Amino acid sequence: MTAASAIARRFVLTGHVQGVGFRPFVHRLASRHNLDGSVCNRLGEVEIVVQGESRAVAAFARDVISAAPPLAAPRVTLDEPWSVDRNLRGFLIAPSESGHAARIFVPADQFMCDDCRRELEDPTDRRFQYPFINCTQCGPRYTLIERLPYDRPNTTLAHFSLCADCSREYRDPFDRRYHAEPIACPRCGPQIELRDHEGNSTATREAALERALKLLRDGAVLGVKGVGGYHLMCDAKNDQAVGVLRTRKRRPDKPFAVMFARRGADGLDAVRKEATPTASEATLIGSPARPIVLVTRNAESSLAPGIAPGLAEIGVFLPYSPLHHLLLEGFGGPLVATSGNLSGEPVITDETMAQARLAPIVDAFLHHDRPIARPADDSVCRRVGGRLRRLRVGRGLAPLEVDLAFDVGQPVLAVGAHLKNCVALAWEHRAVVSPHIGTLDSPRALAVFERTIDDLQRLYGVRAARVACDAHPRYASTRHAMRMGLPITRIWHHHAHAGALAAEWPLERNWLMFTWDGVGLGDDGTLWGGETFAGSPGRWSRVASFRPFRLPGGDRAAFEPWRTAASLCWETGRELRDLPPESVLLRRAWASGLNAPWSTAVGRLFDAAAALVLGVVRTSYEAQGPMQLEAIAAPGAEAAALPVTTEAGGMLRVDWAPLIDVLCDGRRSAAQRAGHFHDALARTILVIAERQRAQCSDFAVGFAGGVFQNRRLTDTAQGLLEQAEFRVHLGEVLPCNDAGIALGQVVETVARPDSR
Repeated sequence: MTAASAIARRFVLTGHVQGVGFRPFVHRLASRHNLDGSVCNRLGEVEIVVQGESRAVAAFARDVISAAPPLAAPRVTLDEPWSVDRNLRGFLIAPSESGHAARIFVPADQFMCDDCRRELEDPTDRRFQYPFINCTQCGPRYTLIERLPYDRPNTTLAHFSLCADCSREYRDPFDRRYHAEPIACPRCGPQIELRDHEGNSTATREAALERALKLLRDGAVLGVKGVGGYHLMCDAKNDQAVGVLRTRKRRPDKPFAVMFARRGADGLDAVRKEATPTASEATLIGSPARPIVLVTRNAESSLAPGIAPGLAEIGVFLPYSPLHHLLLEGFGGPLVATSGNLSGEPVITDETMAQARLAPIVDAFLHHDRPIARPADDSVCRRVGGRLRRLRVGRGLAPLEVDLAFDVGQPVLAVGAHLKNCVALAWEHRAVVSPHIGTLDSPRALAVFERTIDDLQRLYGVRAARVACDAHPRYASTRHAMRMGLPITRIWHHHAHAGALAAEWPLERNWLMFTWDGVGLGDDGTLWGGETFAGSPGRWSRVASFRPFRLPGGDRAAFEPWRTAASLCWETGRELRDLPPESVLLRRAWASGLNAPWSTAVGRLFDAAAALVLGVVRTSYEAQGPMQLEAIAAPGAEAAALPVTTEAGGMLRVDWAPLIDVLCDGRRSAAQRAGHFHDALARTILVIAERQRAQCSDFAVGFAGGVFQNRRLTDTAQGLLEQAEFRVHLGEVLPCNDAGIALGQVVETVARPDSR
């Protein structure tokens, strides 16, 4: 090629091009095509200039997208002719720039790739059994980035100086660890340390791992520092160890997740000894996000009975970090790996707090000295409505990017709900949803909530001009929004549920949206949770609801299902036997309306059904009774729909009263009564949809709210609706529970006529 025949082009790419080895990939690609030029990271964008023979430039333009690294998702935003530099020789990776307008994508944490796993298991490799092995295609990202651009000095590894070997790899564009920012090895990187529950060091490095494994084999409970926080780990087949963990953590019933070693061609042979994942569940378990996936437990499972009491499913996942891999391989069996936290709080991330708060739970700690910038709990998924849905968004998936079909205008911060809190930041056509934070009842949860709000704005270089919050004045998130000094938009809880789902399906213009959940404040001052809306974001009309009933004791009813069961019986002239002693005073309060707010919540109806069918008096975690009710429900009940009447003004009212006769009918088995309950609600959904079709012929049906995490109800209702030729949609990006509220608050805020 002569200098005269050379051409040059400049490309600007955005999307997921940070933390995925994109710049060294560009360097190798340009070298393969004999091109000169440069690549530069510009705060969320990558600028590439190439020059050379025209065919080579064209091939480069094609391959830079089609052959991109597996974790990358680049988009070309600019492709333009550029001036040929006659003196340019070779291809340069230029230093990152930080002075440009941000188009930032913060990378999520990644699982250990196969290349690193092979090195980890190779006795001849210098990183053999090193718990922090990583490369450009794997390792932590979100949980170690302090600031952007994503360069090593801006991470929690900044104070680890690279040894000569790591430095050489880091600076070699043809090495797969070129600018792998968390790069480390046994000589220069983080190390593990075993301490007893009092904080005394007992072993480091390889000895720490061996002693930790011995403790696990002896039935101990370990606190293990991972990627996004601590896990509490014990032998998943040792019922005594599982019982000790439950007693110490004061978690008597809530299911534990189980981590399995990789075995077989797809890594799931060990999982299949205890559970039966479907093909789609198996694919998700082995996916890069490595979420916890709920799968059916085998009848012959050898896992401890206390893993998931009263449930037919267990949460399973594979090791995603090298430390987890070493533990599972060394132990030789599955391990309980549940969040290292106190109930409802965010997962703990640093050694000092772990020693202070988890010491009464564990026998020892396996710490490490790589700091965690921010917590990220494990993501959780379940098959519902024929597809795998997200129940919790965390490590591997978050921060979660959502492309919006509208321009937000002034940036909006949405502070979410009180339970299952996530926050969202939206600007231009983008929204970013934070990882799961938790229930905002504790000082620690509030501190993480506030830190996450600051983090999102700082990392993405966007300052909110307004804030959206729930209309409930006593939510901690609402109170925080009021203190921020920004213009506030209060969004009704169930409008936010509806708006979140509508955002995922922007081509649908009209909706019939079922928003069934626990409770949320409605615009009439009562606690809603069984609502159906017609319309679209910003113009929802309540077209159906359930017959109101009282919740004796208010919030206490959520964890004492007998209260709602008694209320429904009293409302229909029935008496319940064997009620707790406080029921006498409670009935008087119920009759007078003292601390017994009205509600339409289907979630509370599920609680009552669990109390009447299974005798669930008190629960220790949210939705415990409904989950156990679903687990035993007999198939094919074919119950009739509940009565639906039209009130003055045209709103439909669903009467739950006929359910009480069935739920109290001792002549039927518990499985039959549970099946009837689910099917009656599913058929009621169809009746409401058909009534609405008589008024408006073109709409999509949406399921939003935590009740639709129930597979039996959702699958049955979806099947009935599709058989009747309705279009049915569920959330695929965000959970249908309160984790989606923040995005819904953004959508509803922007949709309001006065939002600009």
